[in-house]
Amino acid sequence: MNDVVEIVEDFIAPHIPEPFKLFAVEWEKFGGDMMLSILVDKEGGIEIDETAELSELISPLLDTISPDPFPTEGYMLEVASPGAERPLRKAEHYQGAVGEYVFVKLYQKIDNAKEYAGDLISFDGTTLVLDVLDKTRHKKVEIPLSAVAKAQTMVKF
Repeated sequence: MNDVVEIVEDFIAPHIPEPFKLFAVEWEKFGGDMMLSILVDKEGGIEIDETAELSELISPLLDTISPDPFPTEGYMLEVASPGAERPLRKAEHYQGAVGEYVFVKLYQKIDNAKEYAGDLISFDGTTLVLDVLDKTRHKKVEIPLSAVAKAQTMVKF
């Protein structure tokens, strides 16, 4: 996790009012600018007007972080829902996604593949177990969390 993400996450989390919960913070290049995305959720989902209210709360708070963690002069702020295809970054995200269809991209190949899509059938804190379709047969693939470069839930059609 880069420093900006870690600093912002640690600072903002205690300021998120109930019933909302900080899901993740992302710091990424967006076109020629930097984008700070603060993903917030609540039981039953979050509404667009709620993200607008949270943005009004969070924006001035970011200006009070000292020392300033942002390496650029300016950035765009986005307060949003993690969505149906939400990123999986923390152990709690994986635990919450058990039973869902997920996409996992790996740093190195496991069983001759660097990407897997399948049902997350278990997560014990260190290993994901996916049920993937290999041609016409289902197979279980065990993936160490340390091997995961990127993961997210997926909508299955």
